[in-house]
Amino acid sequence: MLATTMRRAAQQGRRLMSDGLTAEGKIKSLPMVYIKGEEMTRYAAQLMLENWLEPHIDTSAWEFFDLSCAARDASNDQTLKDAVAAGAKIGAIFKEPTVTPSAEQVKEFGLSKPLPSPNGAMRRGWNGVTISRDTIHIDGVELGFKSPVLFERHAVGGEYGAGWKEVGKGRLITTYFPDKESFEDGEDAIIVDARILDNERNVAVVYHNPLDNVEALAHHFFSRTLKAGVTPYVVTKKTVFKWQEPFWAIHKKVFDENYKAKFLEKGLLENTGGELQHLISDAATMQIIRWTRGGFGMSAHNYDGDMLTDEVAQVHRSPGFITSNLVGVAADGSPIKEFEASHGTVSDLWHQHLRGEPTSFNPLGMAEAVMGALSHAADLSKDEETARKTHEYVTCLRRAMHNTFKYGQGTWDMAGPSGLTTEQFVEKVGNRLSKYLAQESDDEFVDPSASKPSVLLRRAAKQVDTDKVQELFAEFDTDSDGSISVEEFTEMMIKLGLAPPKEPGKESALRAKIDEGA
Repeated sequence: MLATTMRRAAQQGRRLMSDGLTAEGKIKSLPMVYIKGEEMTRYAAQLMLENWLEPHIDTSAWEFFDLSCAARDASNDQTLKDAVAAGAKIGAIFKEPTVTPSAEQVKEFGLSKPLPSPNGAMRRGWNGVTISRDTIHIDGVELGFKSPVLFERHAVGGEYGAGWKEVGKGRLITTYFPDKESFEDGEDAIIVDARILDNERNVAVVYHNPLDNVEALAHHFFSRTLKAGVTPYVVTKKTVFKWQEPFWAIHKKVFDENYKAKFLEKGLLENTGGELQHLISDAATMQIIRWTRGGFGMSAHNYDGDMLTDEVAQVHRSPGFITSNLVGVAADGSPIKEFEASHGTVSDLWHQHLRGEPTSFNPLGMAEAVMGALSHAADLSKDEETARKTHEYVTCLRRAMHNTFKYGQGTWDMAGPSGLTTEQFVEKVGNRLSKYLAQESDDEFVDPSASKPSVLLRRAAKQVDTDKVQELFAEFDTDSDGSISVEEFTEMMIKLGLAPPKEPGKESALRAKIDEGA
């Protein structure tokens, strides 16, 4: 009898393992790197780990790294080096927001020395190509953009890697040497720039833009925008900064040779004259505000991408409502993807939490990052059944989180004062997730009031100068009747540069292109 029981148990164990589950019924562990950060986001991520992940997923194959300032300082940044090495090996990474300490924070945290941003080391160590940042949408909840906005930010080059020196009057020469020998013997040197500095104080800055991976960036961008069904735009300031021309030229060549026919077939170039359209960065800034219907994608240099995606986040609602995904390439050519929220560590809520006050942190951005890392780990896995189970889990978690918002049970930024605290929200989503994984019905009803959360619920709304708002209102309420007519509103929109332009027809699309000579 005992032997029979043991044999049945062994058979059951083998069946569970073949179904992508452990003997305990959890989803089998897929290799993944988990990077811990700092402050409120670290606290919330720990709640997510305990309530959403560990009850359902075996995490024994995950590698955990602590990139808090204290841990980096204590290890002389060895923990960062180890995390980068692990990410290069495994390829699927989730990262909590981290702190790059200011001079004041170095003292506050008791650090032995300043610490550089970990992002540079990660982008170099993972051969970063692009940082994808997309709007997050919840079906049935109106946020900023009506349809998805996709963004690619070149992950290397530009001002972030600049060398600089404060100097006085004199001559400044920037010289290029093709190799070590030419540097040593002075031959084959090329003067990139030479100028006279006639100010008593100057800051000399040198940086470059690597171009070898722009072709890979372009393929990634056009593949994603084609799949999402949105219109692609390439953003530069090449009309003034002539050195930005190659970025555009590489994108154009890749597009024309590989993607143009496919975009035309799907009707995605109707408003761009059937061609890939270039936007100067100034124009892109205005169009992001105007194109609130969404349905577009942009690819830009490192700095422009950083600034423009911040604008996308604010139009959509806040940085917590867009994704951030570093895409790199491993030595064997396989994709390395690191997922994180696009916001910071939310210090104000952390200090509020430390004071024992209730908080209501919305973890949507971090949840999307976790789901992205899990999905990529599944895509890299050769264990098809475990990969399938992992994707099913991600689908259930996203559904549980989105429905919690739709049912009017969101955090304060979405549901107002009657919303849930940080802990209550995580618990509510966790309970709903367990139901969905067990294929149980959900008896909740959609709350109509949750479909269009007021922008006044955002934490940033507390920083608005209401007196200045009143002054601005009075300026355009020309008849002082306490309301603004359509005519007055139109005048206001034009004056503020926010008036939406007329949509060009197909026949006039070419003439309606953004003036690139600005």
